Amino acid sequence: MTTTTTTASAVPPPPQKTLAQRVPDFLIWGVLIGLLLIAFGPAELYKLPLLFANSSNMQELGRGFVTPDWTNLQLYVSKMWQTIQMAIWGTFLAILTAIPLGLLASRNITPWFIQWPIRRALDIVRSIPDLVIGMIFLVAVGPGPLAGVMALAIGTSGVLAKLFSEATESIDRGPVEGVRATGGAKLHEIVWGVIPQVAPLWTSYALYRFESNSRSATVLGLIGAGGIGQVLYESMNSFSYSETGAIVIVIIVAVVGIDMLSQAIRGRLL
Repeated sequence: MTTTTTTASAVPPPPQKTLAQRVPDFLIWGVLIGLLLIAFGPAELYKLPLLFANSSNMQELGRGFVTPDWTNLQLYVSKMWQTIQMAIWGTFLAILTAIPLGLLASRNITPWFIQWPIRRALDIVRSIPDLVIGMIFLVAVGPGPLAGVMALAIGTSGVLAKLFSEATESIDRGPVEGVRATGGAKLHEIVWGVIPQVAPLWTSYALYRFESNSRSATVLGLIGAGGIGQVLYESMNSFSYSETGAIVIVIIVAVVGIDMLSQAIRGRLL
């Protein structure tokens, strides 16, 4: 009678990094920790105890937030709706601008002498804060929602164009080459080979920026660019914390609603 002994295969040990391979990791973490320590003073983190030292002021602010004043609820809702409308138009204009710029900034679509300057121009646009752009348009068109819409449109176009170009650069070249093999022109390659591949990502990016613009439009109201931000700023300056609490609740409800709507749209389209 023959006895067969089965030996289980040994589990291979986990991969081990040598000291030379670990040095770059140590350097990266060392630099990160060093930057945190260097930035501790300039960021004034040593003032954190003041959050508890001035507890009476924080308690007064907290009481206002937990006892919101709904007297002007209709005004708050109308201003919030105006803020959302600003975000809608700002995002829409940004998408119209970002689509051609994103294609022109893609390395696999245009030659370097077109792609490079477009990229640098987008860098410049993204480096300018929305508040600065808003103040420029306040000078041009005066206080009101239009200045906020244009600030959102320009700032968002720079961000979306970059995201659109990165999505375009990651496409599969197969469909594009297939369109080219049938005798299609460059425009046909983009319409039939590129757009169908990037449309889901582009849609997701656009919806995310719409959510972000709904919050950014609130901040733009602080400089007189319309929306609920101006009402929020006035209530805080007058120390009407109960009104401030009501306004903040309206903003939170609106942002949550927009997020839920975006998720529904994203789930339907993607």
